Amino acid sequence: MTNQTNQPTEAELTTNLPTDNNEPAAYQPVATDFQVISADEKKHLDDEKISAPSLTFTQDAWRRLKKNKSAMVSMVILLIFFVLAFGSGIFETHNPNAQNPAVTNLPAKVPGVPIPGLNGTIMQGGIRVDAYKQAGVKPGTFYLMGTDQFGRDLFSRVLYGTRISLTIALVATFFDLTIGIAYGIISGWKGGRIDNFMQRIIEIIMSIPNLVVIILLILVLKPGMVSIILAIAITSWVSMARLVRAETMQLKNQEFILAARSLGESPIKIALKHLLPNLSSVIIINTMFTIPSAIFFEALLSYIGIGISAPQASLGTLLNDGQKNFQFLSYQMWFPAIVLSILMICFNLFGDGLRDAFDPKSKE
Repeated sequence: MTNQTNQPTEAELTTNLPTDNNEPAAYQPVATDFQVISADEKKHLDDEKISAPSLTFTQDAWRRLKKNKSAMVSMVILLIFFVLAFGSGIFETHNPNAQNPAVTNLPAKVPGVPIPGLNGTIMQGGIRVDAYKQAGVKPGTFYLMGTDQFGRDLFSRVLYGTRISLTIALVATFFDLTIGIAYGIISGWKGGRIDNFMQRIIEIIMSIPNLVVIILLILVLKPGMVSIILAIAITSWVSMARLVRAETMQLKNQEFILAARSLGESPIKIALKHLLPNLSSVIIINTMFTIPSAIFFEALLSYIGIGISAPQASLGTLLNDGQKNFQFLSYQMWFPAIVLSILMICFNLFGDGLRDAFDPKSKE
């Protein structure tokens, strides 16, 4: 037989506790003091908890970029320009190189827009007259930006010239992303005498002005797109190479690079798997500032007559043609000047936004 002792209940233990006559007994909770909360109330239990979703570096950069309104507006405008320029075969209203002496120097006319300067009228003797009726243009024919001295559609020529300028800018970007990055990584990775030798080559290239290079190429070749592309191929990649080289010299001593080298990874694999992802912010930012520089370089060369040659159109040649008649037909210069200005401003604002997004400390 087992001895069973009577265990006191919780109520008895509470009753038998010694209490001070001056202090009341401690309150003991009962089941009725608690109640089950609903599902809606459970959702709000963690409202004061500070938490954020896990984001990758690219997602976090995109989140910061979206907060920059000027950069986002610039990106949309640039996308529109790219679509209009490279889809100019669809949006062109006339052949950009077709000459028509019967419609020379017509002002801009946009259907349904009664604003002077965009309704096809000009001032003659203090009276505004319809230039399209005077020239005997068929009803329903219009030129969105007017025509030049040879009767060519200025709108189609601006689209064509923008495509030429953007093409040259993309070629400059291609050389930045190939020669510049490869040269910079090799120079920064090797270091020592190889790095010193490679940097002296860059300094020699940077000491020669771009204008001198293009003039020397014109002596061998003829003025045109090929000469400009070769000049860009020779000189445009040096700034990218210097930036990538500086970043590579910092990254190669980091722990994750040393761990990859100790595991026997080849330099090519380290560059592709570890260096390039960490260099992406520098590469993207520098690329966005290379494009407007290339556009302005091409416009300058074409404006002074050593770039794109007639009858091809670029923003520089259109500015050159427009300034000849600027006193009387100012619209022939205003339209390409506005397009060039918008491109330059948008690329710079978008580049600033990317810099702040990928490198937030730079904004401070």
